[in-house]
Amino acid sequence: MKLLVKDLKKDFVTDQGEHMIALQSVNLEVSEGEFICILGPSGCGKTTLLRILAGLETPTSGEVRVDGTLVEGPMRQLAMIFQDYSLYPWRRVIDNTAFGLELQGMDREERYRVAREYLKLVGLESFADRYPYELSGGMRQRVAVARALAIDPAVILMDEPFGALDAQTRNTMQQELLEIWDETKKTVVFVTHSVDEAVYLADRIVVLSSRPGMIREIVPVGMERPRDRTAVEFAKVRRYVLGLIDERAHSQ
Repeated sequence: MKLLVKDLKKDFVTDQGEHMIALQSVNLEVSEGEFICILGPSGCGKTTLLRILAGLETPTSGEVRVDGTLVEGPMRQLAMIFQDYSLYPWRRVIDNTAFGLELQGMDREERYRVAREYLKLVGLESFADRYPYELSGGMRQRVAVARALAIDPAVILMDEPFGALDAQTRNTMQQELLEIWDETKKTVVFVTHSVDEAVYLADRIVVLSSRPGMIREIVPVGMERPRDRTAVEFAKVRRYVLGLIDERAHSQ
């Protein structure tokens, strides 16, 4: 098992002193090379869960393990990709891509070699000497993907990485991400608000309830890739997942 989440709970105390349970009784097993999407109503704790998986937040109780090792903070085996790209504007594309390798102490020549390898994988090798402001939103997100892959993580965690993109670019990025995933065989946990995106990308969709976030259901998608968004089976899975997320139906 590549990633194990066991009895996870996360409590917060608000600025007003109010106790709030963000996540409760979350249990999840993710296999090596699997592509998982996490969906749920706004405020259900999707991003909180992802940050706990990344070691950026500590659970109140329960545990997360990657390859059997307890996650107690950021780890080399875990790479996080954010919606806002998180690129350094004063660094060239190649230096942004090589940043994690630089932190690991890799010498300049070798980290540039590795960075160029992954920039080639995402189709940006010719943009290595450009700065982020010279790139489109989709290109910046591809740099973020290359930077994550460069450190060779066991699991890539993605927090709505395509949320700020226009619909056409978003669809293109989804297709390109699947091609990269197929080539690298990485394990991916991907948070999204889009049911369509989840059905297009995922092997399984983890649907969370409203706060406190608990796993309502894990839906296997079961369609071969590439997937046709106009297919009857695609629409069937999409409709089922939408029904799970519809809080009005569950409150009656």
